Amino acid sequence: MRILVTGGAGFIGSHIVDRLLADGHTVCVVDDLSTGFADNVPKAAVFKQLDICDAALLQDAFASFKPEVVFHLAAQMDVRRSVREPDFDARVNVLGALNVLRSAVGVHARRFVYAATGGAVYGNPAKLPVTEAHLPDPVSEYGASKLAFEHYLSVYGNRGQIEYAALRFPNVFGPRQRPDGEAGVVAIFTGQMLRGEQSRIFGDGKKTRDYLYVSDIVEANIRAMSGPSGVVANLGWGREVTDLEVFETVAAATGYRNPPVYAPERPGEVQRICLDATLARETWGWRPSVTLREGVDRVVEYVRRTSAARG
Repeated sequence: MRILVTGGAGFIGSHIVDRLLADGHTVCVVDDLSTGFADNVPKAAVFKQLDICDAALLQDAFASFKPEVVFHLAAQMDVRRSVREPDFDARVNVLGALNVLRSAVGVHARRFVYAATGGAVYGNPAKLPVTEAHLPDPVSEYGASKLAFEHYLSVYGNRGQIEYAALRFPNVFGPRQRPDGEAGVVAIFTGQMLRGEQSRIFGDGKKTRDYLYVSDIVEANIRAMSGPSGVVANLGWGREVTDLEVFETVAAATGYRNPPVYAPERPGEVQRICLDATLARETWGWRPSVTLREGVDRVVEYVRRTSAARG
């Protein structure tokens, strides 16, 4: 199939591109390289460097490639920036995403797979793990913008213009992740600890997230290419992991022995979250397979190897 991946030069997107190419698909990557890297794009993929907010250029890219399936991962992903610059956040995550959706409809793409958020869309739910039946209640502009686009998808799906699946991601980690942003804590800690630097935890260390290794996210996306349309599904282990537990896991993998430094909490952050992925299991037979410790060991090995290669 002909498949277009927005954000395909980024952390998660590039892993999806690798899998699609390995499965024999023809792939086009759309990325403005604001957070992604050209080196992440395989030579076998078509690469179009452009901003999804540029509707004309985006439509031209779709018209020339004519994808059958679209994976939309390009986004403004920084919760703190969304609080500081809500207009920018909405421009990328709502208007930019709408450009992608309209471009897909314009070339009669069959299916649209959307990287939604489970870590921010529910706010601070009273009961965990949270299911899709829980009323969304975002506490950040990022959560609000990502949720808004789910509604646009529903509108276009209800009209019969495109099939879609929205996958509500937890915190994803793995090789190629940038060492910045809330979700990049494994990458941040790994780099700091291998360099012997002090690691910092925002808050008291009890804030929780649901962590999923990137290969499990890729598998869910591949499975979401087929099956029923209109599914909005959580991904995750359904297990809370504290910031302190992440710190201790990375410390054990790197041999780091210093305690963390604690800093004030940051605005817009959810305090506790983990996601019930029963619907994803029932719909696509998807289950996570890589544990936090296994995944952290892989990340540490990757960072050591790439650091050694750079000299």
